[in-house]
Amino acid sequence: MTNTSGTETSAASAAGSAPAPGPEERLAKAVRAAEQALIEFEIAVETFRVEVENFSRLHHQRLGPMYARLDELDALIAEAVAARSGDRKDIERAWQARALVMPMPGVEELFGGLLGSDGVRPVEDPNPPRRVRPGKEAQRLYRELARKAHPDLAQDDAEKERRSAFIARVNEAYAYADEEALRSLSEEWDAGPVPEEALPGEAEVLYARLEWLAERKEKLAAIAVDLDESAIGQMMKLSPDDPDALLNEIAEQLLAQVAQREARLAELVGQGSGG
Repeated sequence: MTNTSGTETSAASAAGSAPAPGPEERLAKAVRAAEQALIEFEIAVETFRVEVENFSRLHHQRLGPMYARLDELDALIAEAVAARSGDRKDIERAWQARALVMPMPGVEELFGGLLGSDGVRPVEDPNPPRRVRPGKEAQRLYRELARKAHPDLAQDDAEKERRSAFIARVNEAYAYADEEALRSLSEEWDAGPVPEEALPGEAEVLYARLEWLAERKEKLAAIAVDLDESAIGQMMKLSPDDPDALLNEIAEQLLAQVAQREARLAELVGQGSGG
């Protein structure tokens, strides 16, 4: 007959004899967890920064000429009203409106986007963003690369420098939603040397690492707050799920305002000619 109770007692004794993790091992585990948490937070901040920057650039490129057109029409309408009334206050308003605008963009310039909001030809962007938020595949590739190659995973200065240079290329490719470049970077990283993941052995070094991670997170949090509270960040909150649609909606509203002011100006000019 098998002595099952003796076997169970031996197994329990063996399990109970396993040494508990020491303070330094627990500290090392906490450092690794803090590193991963910081990387995820930095990925979130960087993706939001890209969206805010892309929204700002597209807002300027696409809508700047329309704002300039509206300012010019407001000046022309104020001048037409002043010409008809001859009132000193109307004349002053016309001067003020004219002082705020540059020469009026033509129709081709308005709809072709050849002028900026300041009325001058902008510097050509050789690779403008196609949209505010890169596609799902670009997001997936970016997150995978950031998690694998993040500089915070380096254990020496040389490796940190190599990773920082690589991540800078990853960030640039993601900013332009270049999926092909991101795939090439992924292949490049996988083919490169695998960094060692040995952790420092001294508790003082681990404590210093934790302090640095906490400071880095505070700085990233401040950046995130600045982005969120910026004018563009506040605007993007109007359509958090589809900021590109918000740009299209604003463009439609501006075009409607342009049409209304065009009609008002034509009415004033027509009345002046009829008089």
